[in-house]
Amino acid sequence: MTNEENLKITGKIIAKAWADEGYKARLLADPAAVLAAEGVDLPAGVTFKVVEDTAAVQTLVLPARPADMSDDDLDTAAGGFMCVGPSSCMFSL
Repeated sequence: MTNEENLKITGKIIAKAWADEGYKARLLADPAAVLAAEGVDLPAGVTFKVVEDTAAVQTLVLPARPADMSDDDLDTAAGGFMCVGPSSCMFSL
């Protein structure tokens, strides 16, 4: 499955969680089961965690640094922005 396909499925999961409190509770309690049921490719041996942002608490995810990425590569990749939902965009400096 491509990254784009996973992002589309993730968007649908977020929309369902916003609309259905029971679904959201299952997603928070057992994200791997919900993601797998929705068709997301889950790598073996990886643990999934879902956290819910609020108006008072926002989550910044710090991804693991790729083992094969040099400091020069990191300098080149820095910058830009990422949107994780329809109203949640993060801009880097």
